[in-house]
Amino acid sequence: MRTQLRLAVAAVAAVAATALFTGPALAAPAPSSSAPPLGPSAAVFVQTDGLAGNSVVAYDRAPDGTLHQAGTYPTGGVGGALTGSVVDHLASQGSLVYDRGLLYAVNAGSNTLTVFAVRGDRLIRLEVLSTGGSFPVSVTAHGPFVYVLDARAGGAVQGYARIGDFLVRVPSYNRPLGLDPTQTPEFTHTPGQVAFTPDGSHLVVTTKGNGSAIDVFAVDRFGGLSHHPVVTPEPGAVPFAVSFDAGGHLVVAEAGTNAVATFRIDPSGAVIPTAQAATGQAATCWIVRDGSRFYASNAGSSTLSGFTDAGAGTLAALGTTATGPGTVDAAVSSDGRYLYAQTGGNGGVDAFRVGADGSLTKVGSVVVPGAVGGEGIAAL
Repeated sequence: MRTQLRLAVAAVAAVAATALFTGPALAAPAPSSSAPPLGPSAAVFVQTDGLAGNSVVAYDRAPDGTLHQAGTYPTGGVGGALTGSVVDHLASQGSLVYDRGLLYAVNAGSNTLTVFAVRGDRLIRLEVLSTGGSFPVSVTAHGPFVYVLDARAGGAVQGYARIGDFLVRVPSYNRPLGLDPTQTPEFTHTPGQVAFTPDGSHLVVTTKGNGSAIDVFAVDRFGGLSHHPVVTPEPGAVPFAVSFDAGGHLVVAEAGTNAVATFRIDPSGAVIPTAQAATGQAATCWIVRDGSRFYASNAGSSTLSGFTDAGAGTLAALGTTATGPGTVDAAVSSDGRYLYAQTGGNGGVDAFRVGADGSLTKVGSVVVPGAVGGEGIAAL
């Protein structure tokens, strides 16, 4: 494994040198010295998942939480749509992820991952990488390691090593999930999300209706995975998207039971139930954390369901808030004051102010150009 990381470093150095001396085939010119420093700002980024060409639309966040379009950045790849999907073409969470100055965007239709450098509300496209599989839908990062989830052909996860602002795909970091690719409808029977645990010791994958299970791989100190995951079936639950509470409990949006469930992850990788709270809504698929609170997106009801962490992995309901049609992925600003929910039915984003009691007050909405059915949002 040490040899693999040395090879990864050498490969990334070669990529960087090639970009420097041959010109940016996949990247924009370097910004002038007057550009703002690399890092976060009050910005929100939304992925279109366009079938003719994927893009990320950047928005400035005003002090009152409203959004104002700042630019559109092609990913260099194309989006995709799973058969049977309507408001959620990727049927996943985590297709657009910000981590330490970089923004990762999956291109489901071209089987690639785009890496952007973030400069305020502007993006600089650095590279477009193959995922080595079919139909990438989710990405996660922890320290120097990044993993992508490919949804088709039975599903697989593929890992990369990050050196500076570049990634290199490590072939030995690939693990097939072995799901049944013939199950239909496709959008409910492909895996939903890949996510590192907060301490980086495990990698979690949800399988949705294809086995209705939570798969957990052990991660070694070199970023490699155990040969096989520990599989915990949840019959009928259809685990879709995940988050984690302050105590490290896994928090799962379950589409089959329309509930939010919490689990303890054993060091062995086994997932042990701790609590469950029903939303009373339809198609509970996505979930986002804001401090001690969680908000689940209910695509079938066009609502958000709020919960507060009541300790020891238990949840207490906060209430339900209406959104635009087809509530899908959501993100919370870095200061925790605003929540932004994508509405796949109209390709929009609804902005909400988060109250001291966890209540949501709508402060505005925008229609994202070309984003009907799109998924992927990141807030800084």
